[in-house]
Parts: sequence; structure tokens; C-alpha cells
Amino acid sequence: MIFDDVHEFASALPDTRALMGLDLGDKTIGVAVSDTFLSIATPLETVRRRKFGLDAARLLELIAGRDVGGLVLGLPRNMDGSEGPRCQSTRAFARNLSQLWDGPITFWDERLSTVAAEKALLEADTTRKRRAEVIDHVAAGYILQGLLDRLAAIKRQA
Repeated sequence: MIFDDVHEFASALPDTRALMGLDLGDKTIGVAVSDTFLSIATPLETVRRRKFGLDAARLLELIAGRDVGGLVLGLPRNMDGSEGPRCQSTRAFARNLSQLWDGPITFWDERLSTVAAEKALLEADTTRKRRAEVIDHVAAGYILQGLLDRLAAIKRQA
């Protein structure tokens, strides 16, 4: 089930299950997970991309191991808000993954998430080598935290 509307996604989420955030890149997939209260995103790991089947197998392993109830994929919109080829690729990845996993999937605008992650790592005085190792899953954490904050706002309005 793929949802473009966050409210519909929120309605489809099972209770007390974590969410997983993904930052899809050409060479890597950054992965972050939330707590079961859907309040805090924690960067988890970076998956080196190979073929879709191998990438999906690793993600499904993480989903099962963390009892994940929903996924959010960073949607790499252009700075003007339009969707280009990278967005199409992300949506295709979601469609393919939804054939293998039946949980709810949504998207979150990821513009500047990598910039924010880089800034946080620089402020933490992280070495260049370490930044390169962790930037993708830290960016996934920013994507997931954005969605978690939105879900909390929706819950407060209800």
C-alpha cells in the first residue's frame, strides 16, 4: 500500500510498531528506524546497493528484525518542488518493494536532508572518512524524523 497523503498513511499504520526511513541513493540506501512510540528516529545503517533483489532482501531482513509497521522513502524533489527522474526512480523502488512487503509506504520531501546531516556531522567534529561512512543513514534519520514530527502534529489535531 503506497500512500502519497500522510493522513492516509497514518490511518494505515498498525499500533506500537516502529517505522523505517530510507534515503535512496545511486550507490547506497541509508536506513533509520523509529521507536515504537513514533517519536525518535535513529540512524541504523547504510546498505550498499547492488541489485534490487539483494537490496530488497536486506531491507526485508531489517523490517522483520525491527518489527517495522511502515516505511517512508525520501522523495528527492527538485528545489522548485517538481519531480524529476530521481523521484520517478524512488517511486518505482517503492512500487517494486510493495510487491514484496504489504505494509504501508509513503514519501517525505527530502530536499536538504543530506545538507542538514552533513552540517550536524561537521558540528560534531566528525572526520571526513567517518562522515562518508554515516551520511546516508544520518540523512535517513532526518527524513524519518520529519515524518514522525508530522505524524505527532496530526495526532495532536485529532
